[in-house]
Amino acid sequence: MRQPNTVPRSELMLRETASQTAGPYVHIGLALDVAGLPEREEEIWNQLAKPDAEGEHIEVVGTVIDGNGDLVRDALLEAWQADARGEYQPEFDLEAPFNSFGRTATTAAGDSEWTLTTIKPGAVTRSDGRVMAPHINLAIFARGINIQLQTRLYFEDETQANAACPVLSAIESPARRQTLIAKREEAEGKVRYRLDIRLQGEGETVFFDF
Repeated sequence: MRQPNTVPRSELMLRETASQTAGPYVHIGLALDVAGLPEREEEIWNQLAKPDAEGEHIEVVGTVIDGNGDLVRDALLEAWQADARGEYQPEFDLEAPFNSFGRTATTAAGDSEWTLTTIKPGAVTRSDGRVMAPHINLAIFARGINIQLQTRLYFEDETQANAACPVLSAIESPARRQTLIAKREEAEGKVRYRLDIRLQGEGETVFFDF
């Protein structure tokens, strides 16, 4: 007669794979220009909108700051946004005037800013019919972060839309909401919005569990 297996079930299960962070080599694979490497023929980078894209053309800039108040110089950000009509483009096409998806990264030099060249997104209607204020979804990858951080960038000159946005309204503290509001700047004839992302500590950016 076959003897029953007396080995505890916990010992039969495979161990969990050890977690790893995204840095410090993420730029080598996904941010070739920042890493000083030759770009691929088809590179997803920080220009979401070409000059002929429909909508208000803007530049979005910012930094990533750690819990000590120091600049994070090797962070990678992925951006996902609607077009000027509030619609997402489901496929990435390098020949298209606009793509909903892009990447950017902080640099080791100077003020270590990340940048996006894009258009101001339109308001997006949720599946429940409620309208979200114009925004850009951001995912942050960096050393010491096991799972990317999800946040959003809203625009300070969309005051009425921001006040009615169901996502922003779900953040109880008005001060915490301000960590998602990008400030408008005029720079060399361009419309620019700035958002500095704070990973920890005072003024920590609101992150979402999407």
